[in-house]
Amino acid sequence: MFWFLLITMVVVVAAVTLAVVGGGDSEVLPDVAPEELVDPLPATRPVDRADVEALRLPVAVRGYRMADVDDVLVRLGAELAERDARISELEEALAGSAAAGGQEDGRA
Repeated sequence: MFWFLLITMVVVVAAVTLAVVGGGDSEVLPDVAPEELVDPLPATRPVDRADVEALRLPVAVRGYRMADVDDVLVRLGAELAERDARISELEEALAGSAAAGGQEDGRA
């Protein structure tokens, strides 16, 4: 009786192991296609805070994909540079109009 239980237990363990490992010709788990970044940042308008908060980068085996992160950072850097240039233009225009207004008040 002992040998029968021992052989039965070995057969059950082997069957479970083959089922888990995938002893057949078919794959147990199909290969998953790698995640690709679908650029969620709007192309038709400037990026705002909600766009950045909603941004989710795809995860790779060892963290985030460097190319996807680099693309997003380049895009955000360009947007910030454009905004900084526009802010400086507006500040110069404001300073120029304030100086022109001060000169007109001095003449009168």
